[in-house]
Order: sequence, then structure tokens, then C-alpha cells
Amino acid sequence: MLKRLKNALYFPVAAYFGFFANIRLRRWKPRIVVITGSNGKTTALHMVEARLGAKARYTHHRNSSFGIPFDILDLETAAGSRWRWFALAFQAPLRAWGTAPSDTIYVVEADCDRPGEGKFLSEMLKPEVVVWLNCARTHSAQFEYTVRSGIFENVDEAIAYEYGYFLEHASKLCIVNSDDARIMGEAERTHATVSGITERDLQSYSVSIAGVEFELYGARYSLPYLLPQEAFRSIAASAAVAHYFGIQPTTDLSHFTQPPGRSSIFRGIKNTTIIDSSYNANTSSVEAILNLVKELPDKKWLVFGDMTEQGGYEGEEHEKVAQMIAHGNFARVMLVGPRSRKFVLPILEKSSVRVDSYIYPEEVVNALPNAIEGGEILVFKGARFLEGIIEHMLAEKKDVEKLCRREPVWQKKRAQWGV
Repeated sequence: MLKRLKNALYFPVAAYFGFFANIRLRRWKPRIVVITGSNGKTTALHMVEARLGAKARYTHHRNSSFGIPFDILDLETAAGSRWRWFALAFQAPLRAWGTAPSDTIYVVEADCDRPGEGKFLSEMLKPEVVVWLNCARTHSAQFEYTVRSGIFENVDEAIAYEYGYFLEHASKLCIVNSDDARIMGEAERTHATVSGITERDLQSYSVSIAGVEFELYGARYSLPYLLPQEAFRSIAASAAVAHYFGIQPTTDLSHFTQPPGRSSIFRGIKNTTIIDSSYNANTSSVEAILNLVKELPDKKWLVFGDMTEQGGYEGEEHEKVAQMIAHGNFARVMLVGPRSRKFVLPILEKSSVRVDSYIYPEEVVNALPNAIEGGEILVFKGARFLEGIIEHMLAEKKDVEKLCRREPVWQKKRAQWGV
């Protein structure tokens, strides 16, 4: 009942803050760049930030129908306090008519985790430039009713259509993944110039435990991070955005910082190497990480947590991932969560992979340190508070600050789960 009420009030309340955010936007008049898509939005935003630097303002950690208006209005989050909403509602009109920011470019990360979100945000932002690099089954459960009601034939079509609103409202330039048929189908909705990034633009890609190297358009980019091959599109898109704003793109991405939980590398206990990709997971992003770590030396372990918000597709999606893991050359796999036990475990048990299954992250916290011998590469991917498990595996406890979900509300939730 409470969940249904929250869903019913989501857009009416968001519209209140959006109204005042729109007033401030029209007074501010920045040139708006929207970065959207199912995976890799934050990485792409950080790539653009490495190019534009202080020339723009960025919506770090805010990508929703509430987060973006809050960012425009310089409002703090309401997380953890219901009464805080009343204070924020009072502050919103005051901020709308307050002094506008001086930044001339506004780079916005925008998500579509429910029907209507792309339409709501795109109509408010009216972006000059849109970057859309992938489209996958994220938040699928939220889109199921559009299929059941006959609005769309399948959830993939529903998700793509929602992201397509950003292209529809773009005024000048759309930078897209031209290898994705669904994205290109939605691109027919825009009157802006469409610039495609294709796999043919990637000339070479190599990975080691020290980082990755890409070659694009004859230029080499070396980064001390473990970025999946698909990240070449973010590099290419950031160069295109820089060029659009009159900045000559170079191969110097030294100002790029890897967002937390997106394949960060840490030194673990017993001389292990931790690859932290715990921020989120869907079939597409899991595939990208599994392909990435294939290039690394043997003695790799995978700690995989459930993929959430898949709704009626969760069995199908987990079984796809199970097949990938079975061919992933892992010495051992630890599954965390009821979905993984139900759908992934039966497939892995028929393979040659050594697999253990747990329901709660606390169980892995107790088992993993004793199970490793030393020197392993530990790959973490999925939900179920894997970042809480990683905390206990770090050799340098100060690295905890570099993990994802450090906010008090998440710390409280992890504590409830024993991590």
C-alpha cells in the first residue's frame, strides 16, 4: 500500500520541484548537455568533465526526477527525514528566484527508471546536446505494466522509447551508439544532428591489472583503471562534446576519475587484488565486466550478487548471466542472494565451475577471508550490498571512502544486513 502511494505521488511531487527548477533554468540559461542510457552514464559524465573541467557544472550523484531539480535549485537531499521534505518545499521557490549560477554549460546525467521519467526530464531540460550510448534492461519491473497493457510489445521497446524523449527534445546534437538498433530507431524522433559512434571506431583495446589502453581514430588513450571495452564510446563521446564546445580534444585524460563501484582496483587482504564493480548490475553491464576480466591472469574469483528490479524477467536475465559466468574462466564463484541461488546456481552446478551460494552478504563476509589462499583476483559484481563485503576485504581501511554508497542512509541499510 505504501509503495503504491509513493509511486502515485512520485511525479506530482517531482513536478512541484520541477516547476521551480524550470524557473531557475530559464533565468540561468545554460547550454545543457544530457548524458543518458542504461549503463555507464556516470563514467561518460566523468569523461566529459575531464575534457571540459571548470567550464561546466555537473550533476554528480543526481540523475532522477527529484535529484536533477534539487541540483538546479541547490537543495540538499531529503534522504533519511520525511519532515525534511516540508523544508525543501518551502526553500524551492526562494531558490528559484535567487542568484542563478554563473556556469555557461550544464552537464546532466539523466536516468529513466520508470515510465514518464524521460518525458518529464527532457521537457524540463530541453537539452542542446544529448549523449546516449546504450539501452538495456534496467529497472525492467517498472516498465512491465506498459507491456501488459499493450502499449509496447516488450520491455526493451518500452525502455528505449522512454530514453528516446531526450533525443526528441534535443535542439542541436545527438551523440549515439549507432550499433544499437533500438537507439537508432528512436533517433528518428529528433530534429537535431545525429552523430554515431560505431565499434569500427575502436582500433585496439588492451587490458592488464595496471589499467587499459584504447586506440581511437589513430590516437592512444592510456588509463590506470579497469574500464570495459565498451568505455571507448564514452571516450569518443567526450571528445565529440569537447569539439562541439570549441575545445580541441586531446589524448590527455589525466583528470578523469573513476566513479566508485565501477571496476575500481584495490589491494585486498592476503595480497589479493579487488576489482570493485558493485555499483549496479544488469545483463549488459555484467557481460561487459566478464569480458573485461577475461583478459586478466588466472586465479580469478567472482562474487556475484542478485540483479534487482528485473521483475518478471529476472529468471531469464539471471540465466543469461549464468551461461556467461560458466564460460568466464573463474577458479571459484560465490553467489549472493535468492535470485542467484534459484536461477544461476543450477546452471553453474552443471558446469566445471566451483560454486558456493549464500543468501546474505554477512555469510560471505564470514566465509571469503578464510576461503582465499592469497594472491587471487576478486571480482565483485551485482547488488546485495557487495560494497559491504568489500569493506572487510580491503588491505587499506582508508580505501573504504572510495567505495560506493557512503551516505548515512546506505550505511544504515548495510548494518541491517549485517555488513
